[in-house]
Amino acid sequence: MKGDVVVAEEHGVAQRFGMRVTVERIVLIGAILLSAGLVAIDRPLWAAILSGIVLAFVLVRRSGDAAAPVAVEPVEEGEPAAVEIEVQPSAPLAAPVLDALDMPVLLIGASEMVLHQNAAAVRLFGLIPAGSYLGAYVRSPGILDMVRDTFASGRVTQLEHSERLPSEAVYLVRAGLASRETASARTERLLVLSFTDISQTRRIDRMRSDFVANASHELRTPLASLTGFIETLQGPARNDAKAQERFLAIMYEQATRMSRLVDDLLSLSRLELKSHLPPQEEVELGPLIAHVGDSLQPLATELGVALALTLPEQPVRVRGDRDELIEVVENLVENACKYGQEGKKVEVTLILGANGPELSVRDYGPGIPAEHVPRITERFYRVNVETSRSKKGTGLGLAIVKHILTRHRARLVVESEVGKGTVFTVRF
Repeated sequence: MKGDVVVAEEHGVAQRFGMRVTVERIVLIGAILLSAGLVAIDRPLWAAILSGIVLAFVLVRRSGDAAAPVAVEPVEEGEPAAVEIEVQPSAPLAAPVLDALDMPVLLIGASEMVLHQNAAAVRLFGLIPAGSYLGAYVRSPGILDMVRDTFASGRVTQLEHSERLPSEAVYLVRAGLASRETASARTERLLVLSFTDISQTRRIDRMRSDFVANASHELRTPLASLTGFIETLQGPARNDAKAQERFLAIMYEQATRMSRLVDDLLSLSRLELKSHLPPQEEVELGPLIAHVGDSLQPLATELGVALALTLPEQPVRVRGDRDELIEVVENLVENACKYGQEGKKVEVTLILGANGPELSVRDYGPGIPAEHVPRITERFYRVNVETSRSKKGTGLGLAIVKHILTRHRARLVVESEVGKGTVFTVRF
């Protein structure tokens, strides 16, 4: 079989060579006849020779192209021979490469039709059928204008785009041109539209700016009070002993408030610096909680709250920093006594659950509305600003608790029902 194919190919080559020689002879004879004819009608000899040469060259080129070899695939016996002419393939869309990216990417044609979307874009926009108009799925005039401007100018452009549904998100949308060769050897312009999620970055920036604004506000209020009282004592109340005594008590309270705020800010800063370093020492929780209960008993008595501790008989140990865990328990119990004062009772319970130790602090106060529960561990976030300040809160206690528990690889779970109280559960 292979020998027959080789013989057939050699025969085809010889046949084409003989055909090419015959064609060239005919072309040469035609050129000579053309030159002779031009001389016969009184054309200059040089013009007749030049015309013959040009004619011969053109015809030989065309005959050479027509007689160019074509690719012949060897076929099995009994099958017709298939002749394939090589065609320049179009450039692939590199779909596997785009699908490997974790950012949504759309490949757009010059008529604003979506040619391809990667897997991340499917998750963001849903499935966009190939050939669909971009504006039918991306309902943003800013993005559509950017696509048109990029096609027109050829420059890389970008903008920030915000989404509200299904959740709030911010994307940096970038448009840049690319090109590919089509099957007809024509260069087609494409546009690569990428979406980089910067929601977390914007959220951190907003938290940072809010933190600076809140910290400044919290410090400005006591400072303004101190300044006002000092000016009064230096002026109208210079010789008023009763006013001095009253103002000095208020000034001391404001200075103490500033001191608590600065201490909490420093504590947060220290926790952030070592949040990636889990503690290594072992701490027994039972005696630690009993110690906190004894230290806060006077406050509970002053507020008219019964503080009840339920601790297991067997030791319950966790890896942790003793001072930081004391701060966690103090914050939770003190908050329960202050803000759950109406319930007249706070229960602190430690159990050894199936998945590890669990500490719960329950009060029977007014509870926390559901819309506030997810945000109560944010810095300076207060459910009721006036109530918090009247109880000498800084708005940083639960933020400190969250940072400490994050370092200890523990979780804080908050359950609350308005009118029935709140339960804070720490799961180690």
